[in-house]
Amino acid sequence: MWELMVKGGLIMWPILACSIGAAVLFLERVFHLHRAQIKQDDFLSGIYTIVNRGNTAEAVSICDQTPGPVAHIVRIGLLHGDEEADELKQTITKAGLSEIPRLEKNMGGLLTVAQVTPLLGLLGTVIGLVRVFLAMEQQAPLAEIGDLSAGIWQALVSTAVGLCISIPAFAGYNFLLSRVETITLNMELAAEEVYRFLVYDRIKPADIKNETV
Repeated sequence: MWELMVKGGLIMWPILACSIGAAVLFLERVFHLHRAQIKQDDFLSGIYTIVNRGNTAEAVSICDQTPGPVAHIVRIGLLHGDEEADELKQTITKAGLSEIPRLEKNMGGLLTVAQVTPLLGLLGTVIGLVRVFLAMEQQAPLAEIGDLSAGIWQALVSTAVGLCISIPAFAGYNFLLSRVETITLNMELAAEEVYRFLVYDRIKPADIKNETV
């Protein structure tokens, strides 16, 4: 590996930095998105049961302790449950929209790495070819393969390593993008469900008192 780094020239160092950055960004996003996904049906069912018992404060506390955008949307809905239907819907929608940038955080950096590393490899190739032609010019007309090999190595290695980093980085970006789309869909479904529950299905405090009389 070190031998390839040396043969690839100085351009290998920024390529190596990009590979480390891509790995860090990917692992951070995988961990974050894994925590953001919860068993949505079980969570909502539990929240509805607690709210129908008249203990909204406990339901809000559970949302505070649960990671992920779905819990945040439900929490906002519970805190604004006394608003008019149209205002409540707007509040829940805004809460959902505010969560999307958090889900997509750092994904732009991963995409940038996937796009930049092939260009860095191409730059290394150009530099390597320049070294080849300089060696041919300086050693002409008796240039030997040994005089040209350093530039050829740099041209080949930089391009190959750049692609080897770009391809998995781009694949990782698309994997994370699919996870974000899944979570976003779950958020939309949760927003609709909690809105319908708070407006139509929730048992009002007055109803609870009448049941206990």
